[in-house]
Amino acid sequence: MLSPDTPAARLNAVREKLARAARAAGRPPEAIELIAISKTHPAEDILPLIAAGQTSFGENRVQEAQAKWPALKEAHPSLRLHLVGQLQSNKAEDAVALFDAIHGVDRTSLVDALAKAIVKSDRRPALFVQVNIGEEAQKGGCAIADLPHLLAHCESVGLTIAGLMCVPPADTEAAPYFALLAKLAHDHGLAQLSMGMSGDYETAAMLGATCVRVGTALFGARA
Repeated sequence: MLSPDTPAARLNAVREKLARAARAAGRPPEAIELIAISKTHPAEDILPLIAAGQTSFGENRVQEAQAKWPALKEAHPSLRLHLVGQLQSNKAEDAVALFDAIHGVDRTSLVDALAKAIVKSDRRPALFVQVNIGEEAQKGGCAIADLPHLLAHCESVGLTIAGLMCVPPADTEAAPYFALLAKLAHDHGLAQLSMGMSGDYETAAMLGATCVRVGTALFGARA
């Protein structure tokens, strides 16, 4: 029996809860990608999760990811790396070179930078438009009212958008925000939803998430 506080045990517990939530909503558990948010954690903390079968990881800073992920991806070619933090336009080329998915597309200047980087590198990471779903001034993300314009701009420069991403306001019930993001994605014909973190990934799974971004529940609390 697994010790309750090993990486493998934490991963197993999250997977079981995710699967239960998906089945309760009539969804196949394999339709949801579990992204282990490894930001601030060194490679030695990541390796046990890889050994336990985890293949998708997320970072929120390009520079931090560049320091640890090239070697990890070379050793484990099946890994998928997601950028889940805000991206500066001048880092677009670096991000396209390293990441398999970018979740923070939120403005036309970044769209233009990503389009140029994708043409130059011939790499096409999955792209998610981040929506400021709670209309919070301190958070990144495209305003809900600006979403149609941003998506049209993506199309005009040849970028394919996989789906939408959000971070609901802290300390509030997340379900209404997840439901709103799902409606926005449906209205715009987008299939993927990046939503849900350690405290609410089960709710997100029941409301249509195709990616959940889980850090603390897998790695434990940060120092």
